[in-house]
Amino acid sequence: MAQIKKVLVANRGEIAVRVFAACREMGIATVAVFSEADEHAMHVAFADEAVCIGEPEAAKSYLDIQRVLDAARETGADAIHPGYGFLSERPEFAEACESAGVIFIGPPASAMRKLGEKIDAKQLAVASGVPITPGFFEPGAEPDQLKKEADRIGYPIMLKASAGGGGRGMRIVRDPDQFDRECRMAMDEAQKSFGNSAMMVEKLVEKPRHIEVQILADRHGNVACLFERECSLQRRHQKVLEEAPSPIMTEQLWAEMQASCRKLILAAGYVGAGTVEFMYDEASGEYYFLEVNARLQVEHPVTELITGLDLVRWQIRIAEGAKLDLPAGLMTGDRSVIGGHSIEVRLIAEDPAKGFLPSTGKLLRVVAPTSPGVRFDVGYRTGDTVSQYYDSLLGKLIVHGATRAEAVDRLRTAMLDTHIIGVHTNLNYLLSVIDNKEFQAGNMDTGFLAREIGDWAPNEEVPAYLADLVQQGRETSAVGQVAVAGSVSTAWGVNDGFRNARP
Repeated sequence: MAQIKKVLVANRGEIAVRVFAACREMGIATVAVFSEADEHAMHVAFADEAVCIGEPEAAKSYLDIQRVLDAARETGADAIHPGYGFLSERPEFAEACESAGVIFIGPPASAMRKLGEKIDAKQLAVASGVPITPGFFEPGAEPDQLKKEADRIGYPIMLKASAGGGGRGMRIVRDPDQFDRECRMAMDEAQKSFGNSAMMVEKLVEKPRHIEVQILADRHGNVACLFERECSLQRRHQKVLEEAPSPIMTEQLWAEMQASCRKLILAAGYVGAGTVEFMYDEASGEYYFLEVNARLQVEHPVTELITGLDLVRWQIRIAEGAKLDLPAGLMTGDRSVIGGHSIEVRLIAEDPAKGFLPSTGKLLRVVAPTSPGVRFDVGYRTGDTVSQYYDSLLGKLIVHGATRAEAVDRLRTAMLDTHIIGVHTNLNYLLSVIDNKEFQAGNMDTGFLAREIGDWAPNEEVPAYLADLVQQGRETSAVGQVAVAGSVSTAWGVNDGFRNARP
């Protein structure tokens, strides 16, 4: 079994910091790579060594395979962790690492290719006996053929880009007269986003829940299904809040989903950490395979908190050739070993009051909550700059409780104790989400946010007990640049000794 001694993380932000933390615990040296825009970024400070790999544009730095490999060669790194996004699901990157004699901490390129394209993944699912949504998944299908199949399936249907994800290249079509226009738009978006305009057609399931299963697979044929995550709270197909386990999971449904995951993962020859995603039709009780994410997910912490595992540590061990030796209940998916409930929210630099426009600028103050059962995975510190060049995810706030109700209460408190000053964030929007009674009851689907929180507007009223502090902020030039007047966050930024402004 190979022993990894130095890991280069081909990424930035909170995921790079997260991987570095696991490496430090394992006694593994670390290397950060950074663009010119990230010279003073948090992830650079957290690594043992750091190498500049290019200009601010991702294509000239974080997406440049040769520059990443040159950095590994220069620093003597014997392994590369890709994080998520950027090069994480590029089979050519995994192959380039292998050719360079560097261990790729992720699945083999062959498995990525089998699962990377949605059409190929669905064909593999069919061959493995895993249920899929009724649809048409022929590679290279022309618009006329897609329309013919949509007519056969029956409206409403969903057009989906075969490559990529994140909601790009997706269109709901409810009327045949809309098909041509929506298909052109979807194909154009897919081409611009992924360099591939291939489309597929699926029957639209109304009010579906998005359920995903975390898996670990080693090189010895062992697969552990580490329970599910509920990811139904999405805005424009982008996940906003995730939790584990799902409020609707039953023993029977879990047994079926777990069996499907094992079949698919073994058929693909998958190794490492990954996620099998399903759509669940609560009305019929049926579930359908969506895709496999061949990497670590943003929401992996909620699984860690209910299983007690460090998924990054296990990624590294599996890459070294280790055999999965988890506790028996985790290996078999015995739900009695699930430890409580965990919820994560994504803190994003955006302005919900202005159509969720990205927000950039210097962070004047970042303060994390310190309550029990709270975890704050963040990629920025006070003084850092949120750049226009990269994803606007600042970090994740994750809580754990004995029950879902306790986790929701703990999350609300933790959010009120989290303060990010200098850019707009979605924090107050998220507070509105978790205060919604339907959410608290566990009633949700992928259209929940548009339906329940669609008319959200910020509360501009300044509480009486904050009035003086907010006025101080307006009189301070630095804080005066921050358009968050009236929010609890401002109080923290204008008084270093002010611990909690709530009555």
